[in-house]
Amino acid sequence: MTDFLKRTPVIWTLFVLMIVIGLGFGVFRTAVGGTYLDTSASAIQAREIVAGMTEAQRNAHFWVTVLLDTAYPLAYGGFLAGMALRFFGSFGKAAAVPAFATIIVDLTENTVQALALNGSANFLDTKEWLTPLKFGLFFLAAAIAFVALIIAIINLLRRKPA
Repeated sequence: MTDFLKRTPVIWTLFVLMIVIGLGFGVFRTAVGGTYLDTSASAIQAREIVAGMTEAQRNAHFWVTVLLDTAYPLAYGGFLAGMALRFFGSFGKAAAVPAFATIIVDLTENTVQALALNGSANFLDTKEWLTPLKFGLFFLAAAIAFVALIIAIINLLRRKPA
């Protein structure tokens, strides 16, 4: 899996998917009532968001969560992990850990939200720690990927004849 993720076509494909899926959230923002549960780390605010939704908005948010927001962490997490794996050499696997952890935490948060949106279970209290953990891991993984990008640029410039 790690060898697959660090291939150039895979990294580019995941980057494009990350952008396209990210834009998809904007397309469906109105259908879900204007506010995604992912943006709130407060259980109280998350409950208020769900309570303020119509049935159609909850249903739309459920499907956006199950479809788009399941694909999104796989795309951005795979991209960030691929960058770390590709450009950090022997430290690549260690550098990719925050990206892989972000995927797991984000998918866990999505499950909590989907259960709340369809009314089958309410574990929104876990958003108090899941959402900040997700964002913290994401920003750490993004910073690592940014350093990987700098390494890639330096490597590219070194290969060019003067």
